[in-house]
Amino acid sequence: MEAFWISLAVIFVAELGDKSQLMAMTFATRFRPLPVLAGITIATTVVHLFSVALGGLIGDHLPTTAISIVAGIAFLGFAAWTLRGDSLTDEEAEKAKRATKSVLLAVTVAFFLSELGDKTMLATITLATQYGWVGTWIGSTVGMVAADALAIVVGGLLGKHLPEKWIKYGAAGAFAVFGVLLLLEPLWAS
Repeated sequence: MEAFWISLAVIFVAELGDKSQLMAMTFATRFRPLPVLAGITIATTVVHLFSVALGGLIGDHLPTTAISIVAGIAFLGFAAWTLRGDSLTDEEAEKAKRATKSVLLAVTVAFFLSELGDKTMLATITLATQYGWVGTWIGSTVGMVAADALAIVVGGLLGKHLPEKWIKYGAAGAFAVFGVLLLLEPLWAS
């Protein structure tokens, strides 16, 4: 359960202000929320399964101290990445608007491709090196889907009045805290 709750919280925070959350808002302005959310869920489930498998393999072959240090540095990098911010290119926004044939297929493919190498995928790999793969997989998937569902609802209700700056700083701060805690973990263990 620890892996589930930590992964859910970390990925939920990581997803705030992320490119895929912006994509969710864009799709939701044109299509019904349910197929958009279903596509996000399918893509996230597959990408995060791959991520935890990779993280599990890495975790099984590296010493615990090395994993904690690398994970801590990675989370500090995620904090900086979050401060830099994500945005949709004009081309990505146009693709999201043009997708009409099969909403579910379009959203699934778009999210699958956008998540490859994204900070939430990398964060899931990192979490899987520390925690059990099943809890990390389910928690990270639920966290991302919940954040994107929030984006769909809030985007529909508030439009451009979101305090994006506050969201970005909060998410970056959370990543920095996790990074520092992971870097300090080997010191506490000794």
